[in-house]
Amino acid sequence: MEGLNTKKAWLFLAPTLILMAIFTFYPLIQTMIYSFLNGYNGMGAAGGESFSIGIQNYTRLFTYSTLRKRFLGALGNTALIVFITVPLSTLIALLISVALNSIKPLQKVFQTIYFLPYVTNSLAIGAVFAVMFQSAGTGTAEVAGVVNTVLGWFGIGAVDWLGPNSTYIANMTVLIIYIVWNALPFKILILLGALQSVNKQYYDAAKIDGASKHRILWKITVPLLSPMISYLLITGFIGAFKEYTSVIGVFGTNLGPAGSSGRMNTIVALVYQYIETADYGYASAMAMILFVIILIFTGIQMLVNKRRVHF
Repeated sequence: MEGLNTKKAWLFLAPTLILMAIFTFYPLIQTMIYSFLNGYNGMGAAGGESFSIGIQNYTRLFTYSTLRKRFLGALGNTALIVFITVPLSTLIALLISVALNSIKPLQKVFQTIYFLPYVTNSLAIGAVFAVMFQSAGTGTAEVAGVVNTVLGWFGIGAVDWLGPNSTYIANMTVLIIYIVWNALPFKILILLGALQSVNKQYYDAAKIDGASKHRILWKITVPLLSPMISYLLITGFIGAFKEYTSVIGVFGTNLGPAGSSGRMNTIVALVYQYIETADYGYASAMAMILFVIILIFTGIQMLVNKRRVHF
């Protein structure tokens, strides 16, 4: 009987395992192989020359000045996105979830409003953000976006957020605001569902003891939600390391005022650029470096969560 149940379990798992083998494990192994093929362009060797096997793609990423500059720049952008947007969006989502959970009238309406960005196309949202942060131009057809208009109401001069003369800080500010806003719906949904399943006796006991709302939040709510917060942080960090659609949505394929140099490049955006130019070796090497970074970072998070998360 036990053997029959085992066969049934494998039978049910088979479709998922087959799909993972085709779309996850095979591409991963293929990417690893490509990363060690120097001069390979997908059809053979670049320029008709024979390709070699080795670690040249990895070493050149850190020795060739142009490659090193682009790769380290993209890595720096990715790190900023990861370590700013994930904690910030998780904290904001937590506060909004607590507020929504305490509101009874129109609670479902507010839940629907906050969830709308999750079912909206990311590129479309990015285009809207680009218009919102638009700066007034010299042409008659160009007008200031919503953000600069609001700033003008308070006597603050217009900021060139995305124009050709905009600064890196202005570009990164727009990108971070967009990513945080786009990440909120899913996190709010998860945290709100977890909040509604918390035993109300904890809060009743805290009220009897005269605990403040601030103390209840950080001493009761957060520890009880720590498994969900841990899940959101892990998945959030993994997703932020692979950020791409938001960058394309805001800046398009130009990736910022720097144009082809890609001032706002992320690692994944840079990988796509090298794939488009058939530099599969460099693209695969960068993808494998990103894979190792995510793997190490996720492992560290899981070790920390064993001590910090209350199951």
